[in-house]
Amino acid sequence: MQAILFIGIQATGKSTFFQQRFFATHVRINLDMLKTRNRERILLKACLEAKQPFVLDNTNLTREARAETIVQAKAAGFGVTEVLFPAVAAGGGYRTEHVAHRQGADSAQGFAGRASQARSAESG
Repeated sequence: MQAILFIGIQATGKSTFFQQRFFATHVRINLDMLKTRNRERILLKACLEAKQPFVLDNTNLTREARAETIVQAKAAGFGVTEVLFPAVAAGGGYRTEHVAHRQGADSAQGFAGRASQARSAESG
């Protein structure tokens, strides 16, 4: 079971990355879609109880913002992967680099490789 937390400011490609990589396999939990933190908590709890892989597609900029979700996911037996979407200034605009970070005893290396390939494809 896999929990993925996207980390990054708005307009850095988090939602697009989800659609391209995880749409068919993971539930997307996103405050913009759900409109309230209560609905977000309900859907997160349902994913944890059902052992459903999910992506938390929010800014999650601070460790504190991610901590509760990470603790809950690990307690439910999920491997947790954090994916950073830094905004990098490039010619008056921004380009996004995807960087995976292994968190806990999950198998994030395959995912990190795919994220690295995505970064190479975008810059090439």
